[in-house]
Amino acid sequence: MNIAQGLLLALLTLPILEIYLLIQIGGMIGFLPTLILLFGAAGLGTYLLRTQGLNTWMRVQQSLARGELPADELINGAVIVAGGVLLLLPGFFSDLIGLLCLIPFTRRMIAALLVKNRLGFIQANTPKPNETKIIDGEFKRED
Repeated sequence: MNIAQGLLLALLTLPILEIYLLIQIGGMIGFLPTLILLFGAAGLGTYLLRTQGLNTWMRVQQSLARGELPADELINGAVIVAGGVLLLLPGFFSDLIGLLCLIPFTRRMIAALLVKNRLGFIQANTPKPNETKIIDGEFKRED
């Protein structure tokens, strides 16, 4: 399954899952507590998005001031943005995933997983870690 197929599958199944969870949880605890939970998660997520986003932005600025490439900070920033987008979607499943993207410990795990999987992209002509690169050719020394 490639990235486009995965995204299409997620776009089709996420609304169905969200509606199912809203009906189930609303049936168990009632309408008003369900609404309070949704707004509470959105409020907590907004607070975490502001604080974690600002902290990440400050770390990016510090890395650039030291002359370093802020790769880790940029990946963390991308996970924070994804978490913020997920919090904008109404529903418990997207709120849960969005909050996991905003909590520093789980965000680092998600970022490490993304880096380990190379963000879904495979670079061409990149040797595998255990594979040595051999270039055939001829050599002639002229002194």
